[in-house]
Amino acid sequence: MSEPSRRSFLSRWLRRGVLAGLAVFVAIQFVPYGRNHSNPPVLKEPAWDSPATRATAVRACFDCHSNQSQWPWYSHVAPVSWLVQNHVDEGRSKLNFSEFNKPQKEAHEAAETVGEGEMPMTSYVLGHPDARLTAAEKDAFIQGLTATLGGEGKGGKGGKDDDD
Repeated sequence: MSEPSRRSFLSRWLRRGVLAGLAVFVAIQFVPYGRNHSNPPVLKEPAWDSPATRATAVRACFDCHSNQSQWPWYSHVAPVSWLVQNHVDEGRSKLNFSEFNKPQKEAHEAAETVGEGEMPMTSYVLGHPDARLTAAEKDAFIQGLTATLGGEGKGGKGGKDDDD
């Protein structure tokens, strides 16, 4: 195969590949998952130990762990919308700061999870730089979460409102 015909061949396949990729991208926009961007009402928040603890939770946790999620533009575009929806659904199921009228079985693990660097998730911080915590903010937040929600070994709703 001569050099010009090889370039033509590669160019044609590259064009076909780009068009196929574009067709797949358009097609996946019709998948119904990933667009349930609801924010149910806030029923009850924990009895925060301080406004600073709540403010840090709003900044670093509420998008996935409350009914007050902010839905950025990219959360409407598949396949990213699928990932965002999954993170919010999973986050709310494990700990929902807006539904402390219901048991929050993993609330007592929140401080430990933050302390181990598991939360906020790296993928979240990449898109939300304001959720990045300095060492001092992290330490204060861990203390605040422990005071608000309890530590490892506390059951029930997790927090000061267990008897409410």
